[in-house]
Amino acid sequence: MPTLLMCIDAPMQSWGTKSRFASRDTASEPTKSGVVGLLAAALGIPQDADEEIRNLASLRMGVRVDREGVLESDYHTVQNVPNTEGKGHRTAVTQRFYLADALFLVALESDDAPLLHQLLNALDRPHWPLYFGRKAFPPARPLPTHGLPGEHQPVTAQPLEHALRTHPWLENQQRIRNRQHNRDPYTSPTWLRTVVDADPFALDVELRHDFPLSFHPQQRSYASRAVQISHVALTPEMISRHTA
Repeated sequence: MPTLLMCIDAPMQSWGTKSRFASRDTASEPTKSGVVGLLAAALGIPQDADEEIRNLASLRMGVRVDREGVLESDYHTVQNVPNTEGKGHRTAVTQRFYLADALFLVALESDDAPLLHQLLNALDRPHWPLYFGRKAFPPARPLPTHGLPGEHQPVTAQPLEHALRTHPWLENQQRIRNRQHNRDPYTSPTWLRTVVDADPFALDVELRHDFPLSFHPQQRSYASRAVQISHVALTPEMISRHTA
């Protein structure tokens, strides 16, 4: 099956999974609902288009963590917050979490190659602005992983798992790349964490409640999906064949 590859890179990102009221959390990697939201914004799909949202969510997704982020939090003061009766306005303090300095390779697999190319074109020229969880968190570089002509293109014929094992490392900070070049990959290997959609009946899976059924503002709803958490080795070939 062909696979669409995306680079998720920004100084700050937020991938909420169970945010409620005064506490807004973030996952440690992009969620299915967050990625589907990005695709829907790029295509110009409105929030109440449930069928189109579910079609995008049916794409099989895998994430490779090329740089683990640092969990940070900040506080926001919100004024004129009413109580449940709409009275007694007060000032509230909310705590919001986000990932700083994280970098991800996101792979979307489908047997519908025209759809993947449509998504690629939309990501290159999005209908609405794209951001990672909050409007203040825009991408640091283009989402499609454009490489050298003829290789490492954003839509590849490789299946999802193969792409996660072999696609060039997305790291673009030279100090980190230099440090990695000095490591012996055989005596001191580096492992990149992966999170991949999996068979829910497998034994070694984890459930994530982030499969979007509706983004309607008044009735957002989600289902669970099974993921398999594993690791792939960062090989010298992945390091040397750098892609933007």
